[in-house]
Amino acid sequence: MATGCGDGGPATAGKPASSNPVDRVEPLAAPAAPRLPVTVPSADGRTVTVASAERIVPLSGSLSEIVFTLGLGDRVVARDVTTTFEQAADLPVVTRAHDVSAESVLSLRPTLVLAESTTGPAEAVDRIRAAGVPLVVVKPAHSLADVGARIEAVAASLGAPDAGASLEKRTQERIEAVRKSVPAHADHPRVAFLYVRGSAAVYLLGGAESGASSLLEAAGAVDAGKESGLVKDFTPITGEALAKAAPDALLVMSKGLDSVGGIDGLVRIPGVAETPAGAARRVVTVDDGVLLNYGPRTDRVLTSLVGQLYGEEK
Repeated sequence: MATGCGDGGPATAGKPASSNPVDRVEPLAAPAAPRLPVTVPSADGRTVTVASAERIVPLSGSLSEIVFTLGLGDRVVARDVTTTFEQAADLPVVTRAHDVSAESVLSLRPTLVLAESTTGPAEAVDRIRAAGVPLVVVKPAHSLADVGARIEAVAASLGAPDAGASLEKRTQERIEAVRKSVPAHADHPRVAFLYVRGSAAVYLLGGAESGASSLLEAAGAVDAGKESGLVKDFTPITGEALAKAAPDALLVMSKGLDSVGGIDGLVRIPGVAETPAGAARRVVTVDDGVLLNYGPRTDRVLTSLVGQLYGEEK
């Protein structure tokens, strides 16, 4: 059975405890030592030669997390808006909302830009590449199965495959340890992933392609949206969709929950209060900047989910 708690202790009405009170990455004990130049494949079909990793600009929080965890954070000269961990806090932001500013990136004289297939707008990416900056595109993450490949791709682009292998091994071992910690008596709660942004009146129910299914299943839960037949990423929240999903608990990003006024506001979204989760006010929260990263801190996400779903029961 899920509780309305975070790792930090019992939830209070309308405000569960933080699921990640200290937002930091943990670099490898032996930092990567890039051996360059290297020529690597890019997920957009190109081949890219990287001659220097002295000034790195990762254009997503997930990519930044990998670079910093490889021990190369001192070479990162900028961040995007989704890079929220403490070690990157003082870096200049080169995105407006989620759009990359090519002018801002180029002003920092990067020697390597790391992007994802979803990075945009395309014009900005093209402009960075046209300026002669090596730009490597990495496939976005959708599940636990993507963790190793993403670490490997970033490490290869940095000329640090050995460090990448070490980080991949550490990450996979930690994820597996958390999976084994799921209580044998776990009742496989049905958990619905809700993406909510109150300021923009966005209220969505996650389906099979939301990115959360793999995490929920690894934590011993059932993705209620996926199980109810939602095959795409998200669908607007309706009373009918929620009734069919019948979740025992709701997974919501921390900022999203804040944007609707906490649990009190969440249960006022039409249909939520009528679900078992809404009636019991069972809400699981994980910080926006780490939930769907599928990288070196994914074990912490799983630990948080397991702790909130089972660990706080009395």
